Amino acid sequence: MRKLLNTLYVTSTDAYLARDGENIVVKVDNAERFRIPVHNIEGIVTMGYMGMSPAAMHLCAENKVAVSFVSESGKFLGRVTGPVSGNVLLRRKQYRIADDPEQSLRLSKLFVAGKIANTRTILQRSLRDHSAQLDVELLDSVIAKLSIKQRQALLSKSMDELRGYEGEAAMEYFSVFNQLILHQKSSFRMEGRNRRPPLDNVNALLSFIYVLLMHEVRAALESVGLDPCVGFLHVDRPGRQSLALDMMEEFRPFIADRLVLNLINRNQINGSGFVKQPAGGIIMDENTRKEVITAWQKRKQEEILHPFLEEKVEIGLLPYVQALLMARHLRGDLDAYPVYIYK
Repeated sequence: MRKLLNTLYVTSTDAYLARDGENIVVKVDNAERFRIPVHNIEGIVTMGYMGMSPAAMHLCAENKVAVSFVSESGKFLGRVTGPVSGNVLLRRKQYRIADDPEQSLRLSKLFVAGKIANTRTILQRSLRDHSAQLDVELLDSVIAKLSIKQRQALLSKSMDELRGYEGEAAMEYFSVFNQLILHQKSSFRMEGRNRRPPLDNVNALLSFIYVLLMHEVRAALESVGLDPCVGFLHVDRPGRQSLALDMMEEFRPFIADRLVLNLINRNQINGSGFVKQPAGGIIMDENTRKEVITAWQKRKQEEILHPFLEEKVEIGLLPYVQALLMARHLRGDLDAYPVYIYK
């Protein structure tokens, strides 16, 4: 099993990344703030405006360390990677399946059904742990509706029908997301899911963590030789990481949404760390971003029992495990792709 290495997150907008031998050096105002050997990291996510030296990019590319550039609000801007590797036969099989509407629909139904199942579990666990603080009747109603949407998704006859069920399920889930926020309700409340830009503190958190998750999923797909840009559920579009977006669906509730709720309910962050921009969007200040990233790194180190492998794996390795299983399925070693279902 692959070793879980570190991802370097650079949150200062004034940071510049440089190379010193085999080390990545973070500088602010030309003064060194941090350094790390390149072989100790597997990825870099930088929110700095100052950039990165060509020598540092070269070092990362040589060592298969992917570098993602993200805006202050968490919007993905671009990515630098080394030469494409992997089995060309696997990628060609991936492309053939992506061009086959029937096979694409079959895989897409698994992604959507897995996502809906995991959102339902989030609500069920909240009811189990905090029923005295929740509207039990309301959540029971939404859980029942999600069960129906999951079955409908698996029986979909077309991609448009499937996307319709996915949208309806997401609307139901996020309509009660405020119920799961037990503390700091005056600072953290969402009126539905919104993005580009996020218009409230909860959506700002969700969007930011989804970007971190995207970095992990894309790197995992590339590491097993799959093309993260060619997916089955999400439509191909220049610059769009369609397969990474497909695979993210099963992880969003368990990895990202739960982390958002924990950060708020455990008072690890507060409303003063969010800033409204002139255009109306919400961003986090630097200290809040650091707190979120620290919690994200700790979350990745937690262990779970993988339901298909029946082995303990770190949460940070879940994207890699699922990418391996996807590759095995596309090669014909597995009859079906075992989507990750949170228990």
